[in-house]
Amino acid sequence: MARGVAHDHSQKRAAIRKGAATYFAANGFDRASMTGAAAHCGVSKALIYHYYDSKDALLFDILHRHLSDLVEQVSVVDKDGDQLRHLIRAILLAYRDADAEHKLQADAMAALPAAKREPLMTLQRRLVQIMSDALQAASPTTLSDPDRLRPVTMTVFGMLNWFYMWHRPGKGMSRETYADLVTDMVMGGIKGL
Repeated sequence: MARGVAHDHSQKRAAIRKGAATYFAANGFDRASMTGAAAHCGVSKALIYHYYDSKDALLFDILHRHLSDLVEQVSVVDKDGDQLRHLIRAILLAYRDADAEHKLQADAMAALPAAKREPLMTLQRRLVQIMSDALQAASPTTLSDPDRLRPVTMTVFGMLNWFYMWHRPGKGMSRETYADLVTDMVMGGIKGL
């Protein structure tokens, strides 16, 4: 008889994802092991393998959940006159408590085989498109040229994506204040183009 799914299956899986993300980000995915991930998560190696058949499968699930949640959160941002401000704030708030996942996205995604990378890259492209659309809506005349729009879009992501590297929670400005600063810099910069 097949074993049923535990009532807390999703919670255990989420806890393993979160713990393994922290462990992989701290140790480097290439140097990390499933044994180390299990120890860091406080579970047995057998349990981690019950949920994930390989380190690649675990990394994929971490990144897929992180990017899917991000796309879902930014897809519902208000498209009123201040869409760019709302979007930048939503991204920074979505990054809260996801520093490890974000670091893995930047550092470890390339370690996955192409078949596992492609759906993740599709999610990344969706995020870039959402930002491009918001920037173009904020300044349709200045950013009508795709050769200008793409670098501006990637520059905004550069300002947002590395926030975790220098920001210390409880010190300096909040994520919300930084989001407003970035939005004001971007809008001021666009006007100067």
